[in-house]
Amino acid sequence: MNIIVTGASSGIGFEAVIELILSGEHKVIALARSQDKLERLSEIAAGLNPDCILFPVTFDVVHDDYIDLEQFITANFDGKIDVLINNAGVLINKPFIQLLETDVVEMLQSNFIGHVRIIQSLYKFMPAGSHILNIGSMGGFQGSAKFPGLSAYSASKAALHTLTECLAQEFTQQGIKVNCLALGSAQTEMLEQAFPGYQSPVMAFEMGKYIADFALTGHKFFNGKILPVTGSTP
Repeated sequence: MNIIVTGASSGIGFEAVIELILSGEHKVIALARSQDKLERLSEIAAGLNPDCILFPVTFDVVHDDYIDLEQFITANFDGKIDVLINNAGVLINKPFIQLLETDVVEMLQSNFIGHVRIIQSLYKFMPAGSHILNIGSMGGFQGSAKFPGLSAYSASKAALHTLTECLAQEFTQQGIKVNCLALGSAQTEMLEQAFPGYQSPVMAFEMGKYIADFALTGHKFFNGKILPVTGSTP
């Protein structure tokens, strides 16, 4: 399969890429803003599977021009994308009354608008049977427990959840399936920065493996679903 993963330079995106290249059956374009971290990803991937086909591409899904990326896909993926994993995002932990407008804009851009841009740009490469997998959050899942300091983050993820449901309907004729995993916590750099000292019961590599597996097979069973991925209730 030809697979694109955004936010691939660290955390669960990094781990999902590693899981995908281990099988040796897939071509993967890994997108992220950090060139240094992408180079590290490439070195680790080559060490684990010297025959892997991985293209680390420095790219900002919010601000960069998609023309070059589309040409890269045409040249290296023969113009076909089987799976798009929208994992890029940011988390800011700050009380609502202290939030700056720029904080809210940053989270909406990274957690929602960036995904809108990449889907609009790349859906034309996706044939019937392909899968768009958005990475959401339990913070944006209706009825879930909410946490102080995450109002803007949770709202941006809730927007992504609703977009998922809408696109599953809009892409019905094209045969493109769209799902969203509303993740609970996983031990990532983002979590450690937002909640210093907190230890998640789920490691990043475990969540990355789950995402990779679902991206490959989940659309056979689900479409337009927001699926909670957490060990707690609600």
